[in-house]
Amino acid sequence: MKLSRLLIPAMAALLMAGQALAEEKLRVGYLRVMDDAQAIAAYEGGFYKKHGLDVELVEFTSGTDLIKAIVGGQLDTGVLGFTNAASWSSRGADLKVVGGAQHGYHAIVVRNDANISSVADLKGKTLASQREGSTADTVLRGVVLKDAGLTPNDVNVLGVSPQVAVQSLVGNRVEAAFLFEPQASIAKLMAPVTQIYEIGQVWPFPCMVVITSGEVLENRKEAVWKSLDAQRDAIDLLQNQPEEAAKLIASYFIAEPTLKTLDGREVPREEVIRDAIKSQTFSPILTPQEIARMQEIADIMQAQGSLKTRDGAPFDVTRIVDLEWQQARNL
Repeated sequence: MKLSRLLIPAMAALLMAGQALAEEKLRVGYLRVMDDAQAIAAYEGGFYKKHGLDVELVEFTSGTDLIKAIVGGQLDTGVLGFTNAASWSSRGADLKVVGGAQHGYHAIVVRNDANISSVADLKGKTLASQREGSTADTVLRGVVLKDAGLTPNDVNVLGVSPQVAVQSLVGNRVEAAFLFEPQASIAKLMAPVTQIYEIGQVWPFPCMVVITSGEVLENRKEAVWKSLDAQRDAIDLLQNQPEEAAKLIASYFIAEPTLKTLDGREVPREEVIRDAIKSQTFSPILTPQEIARMQEIADIMQAQGSLKTRDGAPFDVTRIVDLEWQQARNL
């Protein structure tokens, strides 16, 4: 009898501990850009819950801050640019790229009064982009400007948020901007601008990927994989039902129900976001071609000095890519 009295509280404690572990939230980080739409749609569409997850969706204003949270243990996974994982891994951080997200869409839009019709015409102009070291900045300097025969010193590049970039175009403080969606679409509705370039058409690459830490992947692999399953469902929705997806995520990008355009029209925000979704290519997997492109980006980062290995050897991206989930799902 005494033994039973001792065992009952102990068993109850174990059951409570097991229940707490099962109910532990998975903290998923995201940026408020269309590239991260799968994380937002998975949350708003109930796909995380469908796969048995209690997810806390955490917003960040930059990929740098998001990756710091993963490295520091304040976040479990996140959708962000591959360059962040490469840079931090080269400094010893234990990070893993476990899935795909969105293929690179970065458009250059220019003010109609700036006399710019090609990338080469950006010489001597001011262009708003993201902060130095970001994925956007890496491909802008290492691919876009280089292919046009320009150096970063030929263009006055301002590192700002996509939202500030749009405001700068509207206020005529810059002549051009290198933008994600939906900011590219918003800029074309709110400012007298024209799109002259989109990198995905000439140099496709996996812009956003799903990143976690080696520790989280080891200790919570099932939860990480379930989150990838949920985001895969969200990608199916984005790709096949953009109008329905727009209803779920539009408020994340445009606060008011309508967007007032340059010509005075009021465009429903769901319409703007629907069209932005249609311009994107989302994919939950990473192909051999995409991994090869990631290696090219890492090589560019090393040439730019933003990625440095301890022994000076080339950074091998395969050491941080974990394809076990997509292999297990036969994707």
